[in-house]
Amino acid sequence: MTVDSTSSLLGQSVHRQIRQMVLSGELTPGQALSVPALATKLGVSRSPVREAVQQLIYEGLAVSAPHAGAKVAAVDDDRIRDVLAVRAALDGLAAAAAATRLSDADLDKLGAIIAAQEANLDDSTDATRDAQLDIEFHTFIRDASGNSCVVDELARLEAQAHLYRGDLWCSARNRRVALREHRRIVEALESGHPESARAAAEAHVQGLLTRLARQ
Repeated sequence: MTVDSTSSLLGQSVHRQIRQMVLSGELTPGQALSVPALATKLGVSRSPVREAVQQLIYEGLAVSAPHAGAKVAAVDDDRIRDVLAVRAALDGLAAAAAATRLSDADLDKLGAIIAAQEANLDDSTDATRDAQLDIEFHTFIRDASGNSCVVDELARLEAQAHLYRGDLWCSARNRRVALREHRRIVEALESGHPESARAAAEAHVQGLLTRLARQ
C-alpha cells in the first residue's frame, strides 16, 4: 500500500469517526471542533482532523466563523423544512432509479436492515443504533440509484436531517412508524415499479417532517 493510499484511508477513518460523534450527539450543536483536541482524542496528527472538519463544513454538519474556528452546526426549524423538501424529491428520484437496478441480493440486504430494525423494537431505545440503521437503509438505496449527483446531495441532506432530529429515535411510536414506512419502500422496490418506489420514498420523508413537528 502506498503512502498516499494509507493517508487517504486514515483521512476517511478520521472523518467517519468525527462525523459519528456529531450525529450521535457526543459533539453537540454549537460545540467547537478543536483540531488539536480532536487529534489528541483520536490519536492522530492534526492534518487528517483538519481535513475532516472541512468535509463536515461541506456536508453542512459544521460551520466556520472568522477567527473562531469551526463548530458543530445547529439546524433550525426553517432549515430542516427546506432540507426535507429537497430530500423528499431526491429520495423519490433515487428510489425510482433503484427500483430498476436492485438485484435479489440487494433486496435481501434491505430486508436484513428491516429485520434488524424490527428486532430492535423489543429492546430498550438506543438513538445512536437506530439512527445508524436508518442511515444505512437510505444510503444503500441512494447508492443503488447509480446517480452520483443524487448520491452526493442526499448524503449531505441526510446528515443534516439526523443532526436536527434530537430524540426522535427515543419514541417507540416513531420507531414503529418509520419501520412501517421503510417496509413500504422495500415492497415498492421489490415490485420494480419506479413510480411506486418514488411515491413510497417521498411519503416517508413527508412523514418524517410531520413527526418532527410533533416533537
